[in-house]
Amino acid sequence: MTLDEILAGLFPNAGDIDVTGAAIAGRATLPGAGPVHVLGITQGQPLGVDEAIALAGRVIEIVRTGDRAPILFLVDSASQRMSRRDELLGLSEYLSHLAKALLLAEAKGHRTVGLLYGGSAAGAFIATALATGTLVALPGAHPAVMDLPSMARVTKLPIDVLKAKAEATPVFAPGLDNIVQTGGIHVVWDEHAPLASQLAAILERPPGLDERSRLGAERGGRRKAAEIADRVVTLAAAS
Repeated sequence: MTLDEILAGLFPNAGDIDVTGAAIAGRATLPGAGPVHVLGITQGQPLGVDEAIALAGRVIEIVRTGDRAPILFLVDSASQRMSRRDELLGLSEYLSHLAKALLLAEAKGHRTVGLLYGGSAAGAFIATALATGTLVALPGAHPAVMDLPSMARVTKLPIDVLKAKAEATPVFAPGLDNIVQTGGIHVVWDEHAPLASQLAAILERPPGLDERSRLGAERGGRRKAAEIADRVVTLAAAS
């Protein structure tokens, strides 16, 4: 689906949403659910320091309003922009700032929902889609925490070894199905059903409920994360 089709499906009554270059920002009304802040990155663009600081600024402005309205973060990006300029300016700090701004919004009562409808990878994926409270996707989305050739360069393992591990362990593997299996993506929406009602259903879920570890265990993609997290909490409480 195109961005225009997605916005029309989510907000039939339109809204004040501006798309400038690769950035999305604005506000619209979800039928039966009230106002929603809309942010994001689109057109498969990389996420650099300029985009990250602008998006983080928008999130902070929303938090300062105190309206506690949900934030929908649309994602169709490449990876982070690995240019000399961005790296020298401290790209990792900018990405971290954006992720923390989204976490702050969630803590201040704004439900944050990521909608992955295109690509995203590496730091850009972590600082946007995975930093939201609940991540959903549309069919055809193609996320990757790290692609296998890049992973091979970092780990110094042969690409054939990594391909074999990716087939057996979803954590190693890029792609929509694998991220769903690990619990990173809560649900893949039905593109033939009304998008507005699917978003409304997500917003009806209790706030502050992070089910990623549990879903990963149930789906077989991250079998130990939930168990280990529960043990840590138990040990911390006992001490």
